[in-house]
Amino acid sequence: MAGYLAVNAQSAQGQAVSQRVTPIVLPDALSFAGEPVPLNDPEVRERLERELIVACYRHSTTLIILKRVARWRGMFEPVLTQNGVPLDFFYLAVIESELEPYADSGKAHGFWQFTDPVARALHLEMSAYVDQRRDPILSTQAACRHIKENYNEFRNWTLAAAAYNLGKPTLKRVKNYQNVDTYYDLYLTSETARYVFRLLAMKLIIENPEKYGFYLQSKDYYAPLKSRSVAVSSTIDNIARFAQENKINYKVLKTYNPWIKFDSKDDYTYRFVVPAGKTYNFQLPAGK
Repeated sequence: MAGYLAVNAQSAQGQAVSQRVTPIVLPDALSFAGEPVPLNDPEVRERLERELIVACYRHSTTLIILKRVARWRGMFEPVLTQNGVPLDFFYLAVIESELEPYADSGKAHGFWQFTDPVARALHLEMSAYVDQRRDPILSTQAACRHIKENYNEFRNWTLAAAAYNLGKPTLKRVKNYQNVDTYYDLYLTSETARYVFRLLAMKLIIENPEKYGFYLQSKDYYAPLKSRSVAVSSTIDNIARFAQENKINYKVLKTYNPWIKFDSKDDYTYRFVVPAGKTYNFQLPAGK
């Protein structure tokens, strides 16, 4: 089967384990956000094949991503739809953060991997107590604004995705210098040249895991976080005690609200400061 890694069991004599690694069979047709991928181009096929091979044989990481999809997709996709962004951009979040709210590249953070300047430009709050780059809804709304800005510049969703990685001004300059119209015809830095193909590879695997050698039952996926919202408009002196008063613990509160954070000076006081006139919506487990 395409993408399947067959491993023979070790013999009683202690012989070395053997394995059979096969190439990945590419689809006959593929699109991103309704825009066709030119798979008739051998160079394009080679670039897609590379990313599929990497993703298929990077078993642990891809398996964890598949398990996380069930938890977060239901939150992200309605926001994309409401903002007029194609659902294929969900896979952009997949390759940016592996759907880990605490993903940290050193310069960028959260589900959509915003740097500090970009996050501020998109009106996401970052303070001693809050980092909205980790909020699944607010960060996705910000990502939609960012993606649509790119689309309004290029009038092409694939280029909008590439600009998410390279930056709109740089991609515009490169595109003008090279005088080509599509992402697939541009000569780009290695990271950006691979970027859309990484996204496409994850799209193929997530849409049809078994075709690429990943077998999960419904019980294997991480369950969505069913929650209710509680408005908090005044400072909480001890957020761990606040959690206990709501019949959960601080760890559970952080699971449902990864955007809560503290500077080191407040790590041991667990005080959550709410500025005057500000309200935060805390998510608590439904039924608690």
